[in-house]
Amino acid sequence: MPSDEEAAFMVKNLITLCQAGGFTLMKWISNSRTTLQTIPEEYRAKDLTELNLDRDKLPLERALGLQWCVESDSFKFKMEIQQRPVTRRGMLSVASSVYDPLGFVAPVVLPAKIMLQELCRRNYGWDKTVPQDILQRWFRWLEELDMLSEFKVDRCIKPKGFGQSRHAQLHHFADASETGYGAVTYLRMLNEGNDIHVAFLMGKARVTPLKTVTIPRLELTAAVLAIRVDLLLKAELRFQLQQSIFWTDSTSVLKYIKNEDKRFHTFVANRVSTIRGATKTSQWRYISSKENPADEASRGVRAGDFIHGRRWIEGPSFLRKPEANWTTNVVETIMEPDDQEVKKEVTVNVVAVDGLPDATNRLLTYFSS
Repeated sequence: MPSDEEAAFMVKNLITLCQAGGFTLMKWISNSRTTLQTIPEEYRAKDLTELNLDRDKLPLERALGLQWCVESDSFKFKMEIQQRPVTRRGMLSVASSVYDPLGFVAPVVLPAKIMLQELCRRNYGWDKTVPQDILQRWFRWLEELDMLSEFKVDRCIKPKGFGQSRHAQLHHFADASETGYGAVTYLRMLNEGNDIHVAFLMGKARVTPLKTVTIPRLELTAAVLAIRVDLLLKAELRFQLQQSIFWTDSTSVLKYIKNEDKRFHTFVANRVSTIRGATKTSQWRYISSKENPADEASRGVRAGDFIHGRRWIEGPSFLRKPEANWTTNVVETIMEPDDQEVKKEVTVNVVAVDGLPDATNRLLTYFSS
């Protein structure tokens, strides 16, 4: 995190550089009052032009559906749900209006996606009124959605005064159920004073395919999703990161990943190949379902429980402890011989008899030409 002096220096350089090309950078805003005072008043955001930076409260900024409370430096959600017909088309419009690129509230939106998928499974048209059972669930979801206005999350992933991070590591959690699957990622940082801070980075929650898929396959799909998030974040973050850790509550996934002598059917083989190509087997660890925060991404959660629970945003408590104090769950990773994903081994026996001509030689010698 840059200091006030560094921020002011960068602002000045950016304005000068763009002016050289005929562009004027305007509407500057910052959560630092010291930095704002170094910016000419005509270049500040509209809400700051008549603001007394010494005593007035900093405003609330909006960007693509997210609210940035400049004073507390946190993100908020303002839910202004427009009235839409209770049809498949209208429900999709409302669910899509929750702009959440980082997945802060992904578990809350998942139940709406599940309802939409159920309508698709029943072959309901886009403008046909939904059945009564889904109608009741939909109205209850809409009522609870207003609670997200109480939700907020810190914008900065490193708290003020934390200092220089000497150890930073990504922790990915994956999970799947019959209705959904997902992954959530946290950044665990350790500073010079051995203080630990865990910050939410990204969450994904997706519905399962319409075609029935076994739970082990869905768990493996969630693990691949965690791999893709890891590659994305490593490319974007400006941190010196240690080797990532991946957590799953599926013993089947751990068996597939750590297998060395069995061959799998195509679905599992392709995903295991992706995982093995991007990670080492030592990076994968087991976590109980009770401790796994990705459980909320696979099953969805009601808005009230989500706001008061905070597990999705804060992550499991053990990450805030030294690694020596983490719970180590030893699981059996030997493949079961009757696992449905393992290709059956076919044994072919050949018997060779010495001293007797084979069938081809007998045919050649039987005919004179």
